[in-house]
Formats: sequence, structure tokens, C-alpha cells
Amino acid sequence: MTDRAPPDPEAVALFAFKVWGYKQGEIVSLMVHLGDRLGLYRALDGCGPVTPAELAAATGLHERWLREWLRSQAAAGLLASDDGGRFELLPEGAWVLAREADSLAFAAGAFSGAAAAPETVDALADAFRTGRGLTYDQLGPTAAHQTERMLGPWARLALVPVLLPALDGVEAKLAAGARVADVGCGAGVALRTLARAFPASSFHGTDLSRLAIELAEWAAADEALTNVSFSVARAEDLPAGSGYDLILAFDCLHDMTFPDRAAAALRAAIADDGTWLIREIKSSGDWRQDQRNPMLAMMYGSSVSVCRARNARPATCGGPGAVHRRRVQPREGARCGRPGQPVLRGQAVRAGFGTRPSARPI
Repeated sequence: MTDRAPPDPEAVALFAFKVWGYKQGEIVSLMVHLGDRLGLYRALDGCGPVTPAELAAATGLHERWLREWLRSQAAAGLLASDDGGRFELLPEGAWVLAREADSLAFAAGAFSGAAAAPETVDALADAFRTGRGLTYDQLGPTAAHQTERMLGPWARLALVPVLLPALDGVEAKLAAGARVADVGCGAGVALRTLARAFPASSFHGTDLSRLAIELAEWAAADEALTNVSFSVARAEDLPAGSGYDLILAFDCLHDMTFPDRAAAALRAAIADDGTWLIREIKSSGDWRQDQRNPMLAMMYGSSVSVCRARNARPATCGGPGAVHRRRVQPREGARCGRPGQPVLRGQAVRAGFGTRPSARPI
């Protein structure tokens, strides 16, 4: 080890401040989870400024613990407080932290649990050495629940009233009675939403996670849905010639080890006039352009801890941003809902989907 001149102390202090800022974010995330889990944000919604004693009376929780939690939230800028004695959840905060049923901006569900359990951290460290990822179920039961909480507002508030009307003829097919498959369905929140809205249609969801499928089946039974079913399977397992009128792939193509194979299987399973609707993470593939995203560090970290972890073997094709060499002769007819990025469009075309987008950007 060679001797080096000590760095500028002020630069070291600023860098340390940045690092400890991320540790603070970890602790604040835990406090957000507790606030969501204990119903504190919902209790604060619309109440105006309250004291810890008033919140304790409303929730049945201990005042002393609530005082520390409230001050932590105020210090983080999530609650308003002038004196450290009274605290208020402002309307914009309620829209993000309390209004799960009616707000697309709701985000508290993303904090349902730690970033990773100790055993998952050990497995992720090993993945760096072996190149082999974890199965989705190795991330634990919390992962499926957290994903459902994150996707729930979008599925309930945007999928049926906003997105489906933008797709050519799909809404009418669903109303009349169509066959729908959802690959990578997770706990099935999107599929269950569609099943409630279109009782004449039949819906089938597949996912590699047994834990997620068990949660989906439990929820469908609890909601008394008889037109939806689920199974543990890959996208490639959809039977060819199934004639699906609509196939959904929400936030899952970038997780797949061989997305081209999956796309080809979906093309074989969809009707010639069917629609493949893709929802994917927005990325330009250009580092300089992507750096404009203030959440870029979180997105790349999630790629390591969640997305890459789902690949149970080293990916030779990768997700959006990878270069794919396999070519499939395009066929006319079935189309991709909204191709989005060039890589996704390329996957669709190689699998035999037409290139005309049938959805408007929303």
C-alpha cells in the first residue's frame, strides 16, 4: 500500500454526510413502514395538528412511543410541526402515505418490510461470486406482499378506467367475454381487478413464485372471484395455440433470463388479432440521460436486490438494454400494446408481433 497525502478534510466530511444520509433514509424507511403498518397515517389524515396524546387516544398506542415517531417524521419532512408538540399530515402527504384506495401517488406500501432479510443479504453476496441469482421465493413472503401493495393503486385506478380504453377493441372484447393471461402476475392484483370489472371473461395468471401464487389464490377466494385462476409456471409454459385475446406482462420482462424465448411463446399462445400489453420500467439505456432521474440509485440498487435476484441462472440474454441476436420472422395480426423502448419493440418484432402500437402514452 503506497503512502498518499490525506484528502481535504472538508471533502471527507461532505462525503461522510452523504453516506450517513443514506443510513438516515434506511431508518426513515423503517418509520414509514411502522406508520403504514400501525395505521398512523390514516389516523392523521384530515385531523389537522394533533399532539402525541391525542394520537394515542385515537389509536390505542403508547404516547411515549408515538412522540418519538412523530418527531422523527417531522424531522424527515413527512409531517408538519412548528413546535415539536403538535404534528400534522398535510393533504399532499395524505395522498402519498394514507390514501391507498384512491390515490395513484400512494407509496407507503413500498415500505412494507426491510430492504432484505439477513439470509437474503447473504445469498445476494454469494450471487456476486457465482453469477446465479435467487428465486423469487428466496426473497421471502414479504416480497410478494410488498409488490402487490406497490402495484395495487395503479391496477385499481388506472388499468381499467384509463389504459384499457386506449387499446383498440380490447375493452369490447373483455365485456363480451375474452380469454386473458397474465405472465409474471405476482399476487394477481391486476388480474383480479380485471376479473371484477369483466365477469364475462376468463383470466389466468402465472408466476414462478409459489408464495405469490398462494397469495393470489387466497385473495381471489376471499373476493369470491370464479372467473380467475392461477398457477406456478413460466411465460414459456403457456400452451401454443391457446388463442388468448389479451396477454399481460407487467414489470416482468426485464427479470426474465431469456425474454426472447418468453416473447416467442406468448406469440404462439395469443390469437392473431390479440393484444400483448407490456408495462415496463422507463429507461433510455443511455447513462447520461438516465442520470437525470433523481431515483436512479434506487433503481439500480433494486436491480441488484430484486430484479437480478429473480434470475435463477446467469442471464445470457438479459433484460432491457441487452443485445439480442435471435431473429423470428414477423407475422402480421397480433400486436404489442405499447412497445416503449427499442429493446422491447425488438423483442416483440422478433417474436412475430406487429409493430403498430395500439395504446396512447398515459
